[in-house]
Amino acid sequence: MLIKPEKLQPGDCVATVSPSWGGAGDPELRWRYEQGVKRLEEVFGLKVVPMPNSLKGGDYLYQHPQARAEDLMTAFQDKRIKGIIANIGGEDSIRLLPYIDFDVIRDNPKIFMGYSDVTISHLFCLKAGISSFYGPAILTDFAENIEMDPYTIEMVKRTLFSNQVIGEIQPAKEWTSERLEWIEGNKNRRRTMRQNSGYEVLQGTGIAQGRLIGGCIEVLEFAKGTELWPDKKYWNDSILFFETSEEKPEPDYIKYWLRNYAVQGILQKANGIIFGKPQDETYYDEYKEAIQTVMKEFHLEDLPILYNLNFGHTEPKFILPYGALAEINCEKKTFTILESGVE
Repeated sequence: MLIKPEKLQPGDCVATVSPSWGGAGDPELRWRYEQGVKRLEEVFGLKVVPMPNSLKGGDYLYQHPQARAEDLMTAFQDKRIKGIIANIGGEDSIRLLPYIDFDVIRDNPKIFMGYSDVTISHLFCLKAGISSFYGPAILTDFAENIEMDPYTIEMVKRTLFSNQVIGEIQPAKEWTSERLEWIEGNKNRRRTMRQNSGYEVLQGTGIAQGRLIGGCIEVLEFAKGTELWPDKKYWNDSILFFETSEEKPEPDYIKYWLRNYAVQGILQKANGIIFGKPQDETYYDEYKEAIQTVMKEFHLEDLPILYNLNFGHTEPKFILPYGALAEINCEKKTFTILESGVE
């Protein structure tokens, strides 16, 4: 069982970190970071502390993975800090691995949240034995133009500020992946929202329960074969969650990667899988076909799979606590988290 961190309360200090791309500190994007911070302060009543290296800019942080890792370690060690939120993802946080002290994370369990390349930092937490949160980042969801999406606000409050059971996660009514340039001139422009068609049952019947493990499927590839790859015990009786990035990988890659999970025995150990909405719904049907092809190849047609959930590279989004017990109900087409994410 993973250790659950303590819940957040208004007035708490949270750290912002840049474990991946350092763009939050670049002069032309600083306004966007400040906008995200303002929401943490005004919507959630939190005090925000940027970690010492986190705003030194993209070039510096690319050249100094150790500085990014130091920020993570500092944030976990600092007793004032109750939560840590990633500014944004990226592509190379696997380079932090040599500089991570897993004992520091284990001895200081606290809320850690982000998505995309931040999957690697979630694996740091998993290896240390603490539950972390696959969810919103500062530059994207918190800094959304005009205002944060009410769906995301509700999910942050339900998951991080309450020790009640999280419960059923309704599909978002609308969604967007529209790319509006992050320039101050666009600050007052809303992105175009589209109707959401809700969850789809790709296969399976009945009810499946399991503990959540997963992340951005491309980023998980960086971790395979390293000391970060989760122990076998974490895959047993799991509900796997996978989503794809803004790079929109070709459907064939989904097949290749899932075949690897199958030959590792991971798909056979799982009780179910949930897939996030692909960005822009690109390859929406092709991904479904790729998933079902692999399930047939390995005689896993009965494994419950729910598709088109609002997490990962789509806005608004809900939050997935690693290690939490979750449920897929194929008959009702529902997804439920059966426990609290925090103590």
